[in-house]
Amino acid sequence: MNKTVVITGANRGIGLALTKQFLAQGDTVYGLCRKTSHELSQLKLEGGDSSANINIIENIDVATDSGIESLGRALSKVSIDILVCNAGILRDESLTDLNCETIREQFEVNALAPLRVAQVLQTNLQAGSKVAMITSRMGSITDNTSGGRYGYRMSKAALNIAAMSLAHDLASQNIAVGIYHPGYVQTDMVNHGGDISSTECAGKLVALMNDLTMAESGVFKHSNGTVLPW
Repeated sequence: MNKTVVITGANRGIGLALTKQFLAQGDTVYGLCRKTSHELSQLKLEGGDSSANINIIENIDVATDSGIESLGRALSKVSIDILVCNAGILRDESLTDLNCETIREQFEVNALAPLRVAQVLQTNLQAGSKVAMITSRMGSITDNTSGGRYGYRMSKAALNIAAMSLAHDLASQNIAVGIYHPGYVQTDMVNHGGDISSTECAGKLVALMNDLTMAESGVFKHSNGTVLPW
């Protein structure tokens, strides 16, 4: 059965690859972004069956009050089967170069924004819907063996605990929450230095989302299916 999927940060990287994967399945996608990209717009312009299933919504900055309000208005009448909170940023801080502004920025985008998106769209979800949080194993305390990256690690750890609370709070509504580390993906965020393509990553993530059940709601997983430590 075809699904309605909402994806934040759909204009590039993993978000764009996820958009393509869901469209290839025959799903309808609402691609949210601050500004569309040539690649995302091209999906709408190419024609064919899937082009009718992509809805691009621009000027959505999920880290701002106005962006969240605009998102809620734009999707007010949309029933959502899968909500993918993908938008995120990566900055670099060290103990000798501790930039509190970039740390706060990452908390706003990586941790608080996905929670706000889920909250404002809660009424668009129904029994059987799914919420996917795209996080990182860098938010794992157990997995931190190298230090550094204070803002990114802290914000992703915060996202993980928020996603776990969300899994508990939505359980009574039969809404499952997936918490996914995509892998080290070849995107602009890491200057394309990853070891897995965004296309391969998206294929694995979509498979996990398709298979997500209430029994695995709140489980922290690698895109390869491995359960990750907190």
